[in-house]
Amino acid sequence: MPVGLTIPLTALLPLDRGLTIAQAGLVAAVQGLTVLVLELPTGGLADALGRRPVLLIAGAVNLVSLSVMIVAGSVPLFAAAWFLQGIYRALDSGPLDSWFVDESLAVERDADIETGLSHGVVALSLAIAVGALLSGGLIWLGPVGPLSALTVPLVVALGLSAVSTLAVALLMTEERPARGLTALVTSIRGVPVAIGAALGLARRSRVVLALISVELLWSFGMVTFEKLMPIRLSEVLADKAGAAALMGPVSSVAWAVSAAGAALIPMLIRRIGAPWTGFTLRILQGLTIVAMGLLAGPAGVITGFLLTYTVHGASSPVHNALLHRQAEGEYRTSLLSLNSMVGQPGFAVGAILLTSLAQSVSVSAAIVTGAVVLAAAAPLYLVKPKFREPIDAGISSTSALTPGGI
Repeated sequence: MPVGLTIPLTALLPLDRGLTIAQAGLVAAVQGLTVLVLELPTGGLADALGRRPVLLIAGAVNLVSLSVMIVAGSVPLFAAAWFLQGIYRALDSGPLDSWFVDESLAVERDADIETGLSHGVVALSLAIAVGALLSGGLIWLGPVGPLSALTVPLVVALGLSAVSTLAVALLMTEERPARGLTALVTSIRGVPVAIGAALGLARRSRVVLALISVELLWSFGMVTFEKLMPIRLSEVLADKAGAAALMGPVSSVAWAVSAAGAALIPMLIRRIGAPWTGFTLRILQGLTIVAMGLLAGPAGVITGFLLTYTVHGASSPVHNALLHRQAEGEYRTSLLSLNSMVGQPGFAVGAILLTSLAQSVSVSAAIVTGAVVLAAAAPLYLVKPKFREPIDAGISSTSALTPGGI
């Protein structure tokens, strides 16, 4: 829900406070570059120390980040807020999914994790939909005291983020031994081993390499509907505040249809298989993004956006399940972090290049360019191993750091 509250306004808030489109893209890129540096170390930390404590640290950092964004009014302050968001995203990326998959496989070795992950995306999408709807309503109501209309949803998101962190503390259980200072130091020393295991798997497996390459191109293209769509809508409406208010209910519907896409995906996987499903969805999403950039008027832009999110919701569980099938054991989060890590420079470069293109040429041209890059990832889902590649990432520290691995 906190994510849903912020989605309609993060692209427009910097513009409302005096930043240009290019400056807004530049400060947003700080998050991606921060995650690029920290993703693997924090993934390794989660595997070595435990998923629950890392998620609790992530929640605390997120609270600080949102607090800075509430008062930000300049490029340095917005950059600081996105820097803290990068730390939060790096810590938060992967531990909960890894915990869920490991718990599921512990109960049943052949558990249907694809369906389980799709159910998770459904829950996530519906929560974001509610948050986005609430955000639009809060913006529509206007300022509250000293808070501007675009600031009110951030304050509410801050409160809900505190509740979310408390929920992790109370509801998530993890079977790990009690840890004193010596055990903590030992866990931290295990981080390089976990990182080496993930990198070793990517080096040995062409399937893993293809999947993380998909993430790179996909993340570049995601800039179109995460950053450029609100700007495109404000362009056709000629009203930033009106676009921000409209983005609330539109984003809510988008995440609702995203949930529907995720719910339907297990049936498609059973029919044509996960790789061909991923291929089809990447091509289809490229076409829907083009529609978002070229269709005329608010109705056309919104239609393309909703179609894009329907496919986006269906794509996530397919990609994540294919990735999970490539690794087992204690280093699962490190592999997920590697996947997320390569996505960050993709998004960061996309944020810089596509917002610059939007300012110098047109927003529509930038959106179409992003769509082409995203769709170019489709054939990578069909890459097959040269031979029977090992899929167990839970290898010893020696093999993890030795060229050639297993």
